[in-house]
Amino acid sequence: MRDLIVFGEDFGGHPSSTQHIISRLNPQRRIVWVNSIGLRKPRFSLHDFKRACSKLRASHVNNTPSKPSTSLIPDNINVINIKTLPAPRYHWERSLAKKWMASQLTPILNTLQFNKPILWTSLPTAADLCGQISDSAVVYYCGDDFGALAGVDHQTILNHEQTLTEKTDLILTASHAMQRRFPAYKTQLLQHGVDYERFSQPAPRAVDLPSAKPIAGFYGSLSNWLDYDLINATAAAMPHWNFVFIGQNELGYNPFAKRDNIHLLGPRAHHELPSYCQHWQVSLLPFVLNEQIKACSPLKLMEYIACGRPIISTSFPALKPFNDQINIIRSASELCQALHTHQDLTPSVSHSVKQQSWQHRAQFVDWILELL
Repeated sequence: MRDLIVFGEDFGGHPSSTQHIISRLNPQRRIVWVNSIGLRKPRFSLHDFKRACSKLRASHVNNTPSKPSTSLIPDNINVINIKTLPAPRYHWERSLAKKWMASQLTPILNTLQFNKPILWTSLPTAADLCGQISDSAVVYYCGDDFGALAGVDHQTILNHEQTLTEKTDLILTASHAMQRRFPAYKTQLLQHGVDYERFSQPAPRAVDLPSAKPIAGFYGSLSNWLDYDLINATAAAMPHWNFVFIGQNELGYNPFAKRDNIHLLGPRAHHELPSYCQHWQVSLLPFVLNEQIKACSPLKLMEYIACGRPIISTSFPALKPFNDQINIIRSASELCQALHTHQDLTPSVSHSVKQQSWQHRAQFVDWILELL
């Protein structure tokens, strides 16, 4: 088994597709996981100041995640923090960041006796490290359209991505739309999986779910990909329904109308989500069809299907394989009508995603890594 060095988000937070896959690889494969090296420069905000201080205080090698987590780190994964310049823009910044990161990583890899590891990155900002840490091959796992992702310096990140595209040996993409952006000869589709057992097995009802009214619910980042006009208009027209939103507000302001039937519960750990989505009447995907949504393959789609509740969604490309299970709406009036008749909605079919587990995806990745 080839050793692997992975650049992803902070391990132990809300798991991305990268964490789902990497944590399920063959346990004989030794892995160094580098906590996030960033996609944007810090802002002058309390949140970014605290995050920067946490990064600077962190030791190089850790046996526990950099933030609390109920999930265990597999024995074959070492999680580390390194210091760097986040999202360097200019040539001198990129050169400094490359040397700084390599100087920290090289002794760690030597101590662990990693021999010509594969470099796997889900962040374009690792591009300049390719070939600098005795890596034998490079894999770019692209799960987002970084040219449309909210909150990043798009041109800077796309410049890094172009460098990475040229240096990488294999590109894995989460959707057909993203697959078409890269050279066909080295690009492979790797669609998202699902933790089927977690979302299909009955879970107790969360104590903070509102009661007395039926619930339409959503979990995920509260970002610019949600249609807040649609949501607010529907909530105003449907006072006998509760609308529950779980997730971090990424906007810096509250886009929701002040209504008694809109409930913002904040973020929840991934393992807690079935206690919410299994107990509301319908699952919502009220997206705006922007460039990010056109390219995305939201993890929650198959999780919603696995939990078996009816799904109401605006239209976007990733729905196509599951169109026969999705209730598609185009306006607030159509959403209201769907909620009025929610008992007649097309149900999602839980077992239809049983064979699309993250474990199946990880087995494919194990196989393809050994071909590099």
